[in-house]
Amino acid sequence: MSENSNSRLGNFPINFLAVLLGLMGYSLALQKSEHIFDFGFPLYKPFLYFTILLFVFFLVVYAIKCLKYPEEVKNEFNHPIKINFYPILAKLFLILAIIYYPLNTGLSKYFWFVGALLQIISSVVIMYIWIRHTKFEFHHLNPAWFIPIVGNVLVPIAGSQHGFIEISWFFFSIGLVMWIALFIIVFNRIIFHNPLPDKLIPTFFILYAPPAIAFIAYVNITGALDGFARVLYYISFFLVIVVFTQVKVYSKIKFYISWWAYTFPTVAFTVATILMYHKTHIFFFNVLAIIMLLILTLIIIYVSYRTVKAVRRKEICIQEE
Repeated sequence: MSENSNSRLGNFPINFLAVLLGLMGYSLALQKSEHIFDFGFPLYKPFLYFTILLFVFFLVVYAIKCLKYPEEVKNEFNHPIKINFYPILAKLFLILAIIYYPLNTGLSKYFWFVGALLQIISSVVIMYIWIRHTKFEFHHLNPAWFIPIVGNVLVPIAGSQHGFIEISWFFFSIGLVMWIALFIIVFNRIIFHNPLPDKLIPTFFILYAPPAIAFIAYVNITGALDGFARVLYYISFFLVIVVFTQVKVYSKIKFYISWWAYTFPTVAFTVATILMYHKTHIFFFNVLAIIMLLILTLIIIYVSYRTVKAVRRKEICIQEE
């Protein structure tokens, strides 16, 4: 055990990025909801500014951790599960690029450049680690493995709006093909091997995020709602139904920071449904978008409450396996 195992700062987790991803995504969902449903006031901005402040807080604290406890950072980076959370940093910049596109195009482009660069670097690095690893085992596999490489499908959403069409296709192709490959492997692990431990059960929600994001990206690149776009959306819709039918399972597990895996995938499907309504003007999608936004809001409130409660009880920033 590391000599820093009892240090709160030394145990400050990289998966805190999942908290930021959920909150940033919620800001995006609120923004898109206001555009479609015409709330009449910028409800998303307080959440956005609060998340940005938390983002800065995380960067400062984790930078200090890197300086004071480099061995703990190295252990996280070499961990077969925790390593998948580092690429969330790229996704935060990419979501900021999407949010700021209608507000400040120049700033949005800056966020996009940073996010896209971090995304391709993290994808190459983690692919290298996956190929050259010596410690990973099949039971380490879980839906969180989608985060590093499949996250490439997030790049085209703002990238296509800024006119980077070929670059957007480049990232979209990587994310889509790797999602298909990993989806097959992950489903094999879920069906034919030991069940996921309680701590990783919330990652089931990640299953429906990639096709939902791919749907949004594809429609943004092509500008059309064609057959392939519908396939992506309805695959995500089906996986939402499958995952939500397991609600009793989720209600029985104790709180972990991994509960934030409930948030961003739900954001992705909510935004995808809003886009589906915008493109089709079918009343069903309007109703579904409202329902998903309400569910998302309840999830955000409850998971935030449990997180604050865990922080007060000093159940976070402790030594983990």
